Amino acid sequence: MIDRKAAKQPEPKTIVDPKGSNGKGVTITSTLSSSSQDRTRKRAYELYESRGREPGQEEQDWFRAEQEILNRER
Repeated sequence: MIDRKAAKQPEPKTIVDPKGSNGKGVTITSTLSSSSQDRTRKRAYELYESRGREPGQEEQDWFRAEQEILNRER
């Protein structure tokens, strides 16, 4: 039996440094629309670059970017 609620959940997104520095990604589940996810992804990468491309804060960058995007859309 298929759980229909589980089937409708958004697919987790894997965020990977576009420059491919170490090939590692972070899986993040989001309920944002695809256009909002694209804006969030771009902003998270901007935050990463503004920190000097230092690894280890991918999730914090994503959550901060997501919050900024959600606040703009309100």
